[in-house]
Amino acid sequence: MGNATIGPGHYAVIFTRQRTSTDTGYGEMAAAMVARAKSMPGFLGIESYSHEDGSGVTISYWQDEASIKNWQQQPQHLAAQAKGKSEWYEYYDVRIAKIERAYRGGIKNGSDK
Repeated sequence: MGNATIGPGHYAVIFTRQRTSTDTGYGEMAAAMVARAKSMPGFLGIESYSHEDGSGVTISYWQDEASIKNWQQQPQHLAAQAKGKSEWYEYYDVRIAKIERAYRGGIKNGSDK
C-alpha cells in the first residue's frame, strides 16, 4: 500500500476471516466493496491478503470514526456483510484501531530517513 498520508490520528479497520468453500460471487462482491469504499468520504487506503487455506486479512484506513460508521451503514456494504455471514465466512473478526505512530522502512533509495 505505501500511503504516506496515513498516520497518527487516523483509524484502521482490521477484518480477519476464514472463508467457507462457497465461492459464488465472492470475488465480484469483494471488488465492488473496494470500489465503493474508495468512493466514501474519509477513506484513505486498503490492504488485503489471502492465503490458500481460506484465511485472510483486510485492513482499511479511515480519516476518523465518523467515516467508519458511515461505511458500516452503507447499504451495499450491509448487503455484502449479510452474504458473508450466510455463505462466505466460517468466522470473522473486526477490530478498529486508532493509529498512534506510523513509520516506513526498507526503502532502498535512501529516502526512509
